[in-house]
Amino acid sequence: MSELDIKAGGVSFKAMYITIALPVLSAISGAIYFGYDAVKRFEIVEADNGQYAVGIGELGSQDTLILSRLQSLEQAMQDNDVRGLAPRLTEISTNMNTILEQQSALLDLRSQVEKAQTITDGLDTQLDKYTTEIDDLWEAFDEAVKNPLK
Repeated sequence: MSELDIKAGGVSFKAMYITIALPVLSAISGAIYFGYDAVKRFEIVEADNGQYAVGIGELGSQDTLILSRLQSLEQAMQDNDVRGLAPRLTEISTNMNTILEQQSALLDLRSQVEKAQTITDGLDTQLDKYTTEIDDLWEAFDEAVKNPLK
């Protein structure tokens, strides 16, 4: 390969020099392209950055706008007493737990009252019967006192 000659346009090139020069030239051309592309991208970023550039006077007005919004938010939080909500929610939670406990106790009492009511429902008729018998006995006793020999 070192003795191979390539002739182009009357000029003779050794193949060995071509095999060395071709990758070197390719690397150099790639570096040039990369550099050109990087510079173009940098120029595009610089051009776009100008759109977002804000003057010092504009920053001051934006700061006052942001501060006024923050102050209005703080005022709204104070008006709504956001910090005081946590103790109130805790108190409400405690009250709800107390209500639930008392409700379960009331349900137990209700079942006991219903049981007592079913027991006493049958007693009414028996008490009426005993009351009638006692009244009859008193009438008989009164009759026996009025007429002892009869």
